[in-house]
Amino acid sequence: MEAILTDCVQNSLRHFMFKNAIFLCERLCAESPSEVNLQLLAASYLQNNQAYSAYHILKGMQTSQSRYLFAISCFQMDLLNEAETALCPSNEPGGEIPNGAAGHYLLGLIYRYTDRKRSAIHHFRLALSIDPLLWSAYEELCILGAAEEATVVFGEAAALCIEKQYFYHGLASPNLHVASEGCNLVSSRNFSSEDVSPRQLKNTQVNSLRDIPSNHHGAAISASQPHNGGPSNISLYNSPSPVASQLSGAVPPPLCRNAQPNGSNLNTVNTDGSPKSVVNSLVQAPRRKFVDEGKLRKISGRLFSDSGPHRSTRLAGDAGVNTNANTTGVAGNGTNSSKYLGAKLSSVALRTVTVRNSQYWANDNIEEGIRAEIFDDIRANLASANSSSSPGDVRSLDQDGPTVPVGGVVFSRSKVSSGVSEVLGLLKTLGEGYRLSCLYRCQDALNTFLTLPLRHYNTSWVLSQVGKAHFELVDYLEAERVFSLSLRVSPYSLEGMDIYSTVLYHLKEDMKLSYLARELISTDRLAPQSWCAMGNCYSLQKDHETALKNFQRSVQLNTRFAYAHTLCGHEYVALEDFENGIKSYQDALQIDSRHYNAWYGLGMIFLRQEKFEFSEHHFRTAFHINPRSSVIMSYLGTALHALKRSEDAIKIMDCAIFSDRKNPLPMYQKANILMSLEKFDEALEVLQELKEYAPRESSVYALMGKIYKRQNMHEKAMLHFGIALDLKPSATDVARIKAAIEKLHVPDKLED
Repeated sequence: MEAILTDCVQNSLRHFMFKNAIFLCERLCAESPSEVNLQLLAASYLQNNQAYSAYHILKGMQTSQSRYLFAISCFQMDLLNEAETALCPSNEPGGEIPNGAAGHYLLGLIYRYTDRKRSAIHHFRLALSIDPLLWSAYEELCILGAAEEATVVFGEAAALCIEKQYFYHGLASPNLHVASEGCNLVSSRNFSSEDVSPRQLKNTQVNSLRDIPSNHHGAAISASQPHNGGPSNISLYNSPSPVASQLSGAVPPPLCRNAQPNGSNLNTVNTDGSPKSVVNSLVQAPRRKFVDEGKLRKISGRLFSDSGPHRSTRLAGDAGVNTNANTTGVAGNGTNSSKYLGAKLSSVALRTVTVRNSQYWANDNIEEGIRAEIFDDIRANLASANSSSSPGDVRSLDQDGPTVPVGGVVFSRSKVSSGVSEVLGLLKTLGEGYRLSCLYRCQDALNTFLTLPLRHYNTSWVLSQVGKAHFELVDYLEAERVFSLSLRVSPYSLEGMDIYSTVLYHLKEDMKLSYLARELISTDRLAPQSWCAMGNCYSLQKDHETALKNFQRSVQLNTRFAYAHTLCGHEYVALEDFENGIKSYQDALQIDSRHYNAWYGLGMIFLRQEKFEFSEHHFRTAFHINPRSSVIMSYLGTALHALKRSEDAIKIMDCAIFSDRKNPLPMYQKANILMSLEKFDEALEVLQELKEYAPRESSVYALMGKIYKRQNMHEKAMLHFGIALDLKPSATDVARIKAAIEKLHVPDKLED
């Protein structure tokens, strides 16, 4: 009875029938209330987005797998201290972290969100050393600015580690790590003419979608590629920056507090190359549960046979099950709440290896029969392949070397080595591009992504990274083109759509922005990106109160979405509620200390409050994170000028101008500084050049009018003031220009 119920539960999970799985698993636990069965019930609840149920079931259990599942439940419920205690019991300092790479990754997330950056980096690196294909750990290191070059991380050492897992475990151990669910490690097809890079076919790809691969459902670019924002994650750490139209009456960006010191709560762990468990990852993304390649424990003579890619959609959820008698993997999706961080949970090991009593033997007998059938099928296929002339059978076996099982299919060692090399080669390119993007070396990142084969370049994740890079380069037109292409390739993917909405905000494309917001809400109304787009739509219409409500809804759905906090800060500043604006920016920095937009926003608030020393500090911190932003350099120079350090201000303005000739802001600010230093001719020379880049910017002509007035050239001053008024400036600027005209003949000393 137990074996039958277990198989039914696993089958229900495999077919996403989570309620049925819960019901049957309750019967299973009533019949045989073992810890193994309770783990299966807890995992079923996790798949149904009922972390609180799993929490109460697993509380107090001590086996490693129970502790790991309990930690996942705590993490989703935002009980980070309990999650940490479950992974690192206080009575076992230096003990082994459960579930190997997955455990270290989860612990790294806990340390990151409790402001212990050094410890987080340590555990992310350990996770990668155990499982080099755990992409999410490398992604987190990039976000923290601590990632090594991808050529090092995914180099020879990684290849040896993966091959060791295959070659030395072999058929005898189900502990064999199936490194990829969504990527074929042993593809016999090398990059050929159809793998030509986007750099070679850029013009065709710009104008048409004909080069997009037939898989328009966003096939994974690698085994561990995040299907949706991630960091999270991912990536979600950009915010609007001032543009030419914001030279006057600019809405300041966010601000933030100083980052707290990092702790060094490091744990001594086993870093041996053959881990007891190897996992995919916990991918941070709205409404996603944790992804974890479960711990496949050694069972005498057992072959892990059922593994393969599991596709997902945003509404149906991510879910997958890898099963045998003692291992069950589950994954799912569900709604989120203000206290929950959504993340994928895939292939969690539910059946641990314990000393079994007599009631398990019936189950073992069933498994032995299934295993015998598997071996018979493999032998039959091999015999058929050897007697057939068909070269296309994927199960055909090269007879020139030892063999290795991969996902139930036997391949030669040479093919496995070739597959590992291909996967790592792909991850090198993707990883290096993402690392450079997180360091804001955006042009280098773009050049790296362009070396990808077209079938990988034309996927939603890569295109969203390319769009973000163009956004950071203030190339909004190109960013809009790339994001729209990404949306056409994967209309269900919300990766980067929050940034796309900001791009449309800057381009003042109100119709496109409104359409995007409605489409995202209809796709997934419980995703934070959808409400960010809706908020940007209202912000563009100057309805800041409604925009703020939408951004707050985004924060509710994912409290660790730093960009949503930053956008809340923007709206508070627009409403001149600086106190709440500061709090929002600080919340963003507590989540991501390298979220430069929040540092920049804090600097803007302090600049408006004339707290110039605080302003300079926050702008300089933002500059250290993103040293290539001409906007940050411009405002840093403004703060330095306010502190009477005009020479330093001019130097950094020159750097900003050199960094981006198309950005009119640093040239305008430099002219302002030169005018205050009474270097009128130099200031006019800069403004004459600026007119070529911003011919319809009223602030430029107004400043020229002021300079001519200071030189007692009243006719020229009046002419330029008139041109400034004709260009329809903001109401505030109109009042200032008219006041300057009225005082045109008043001496400067009396005016001061």
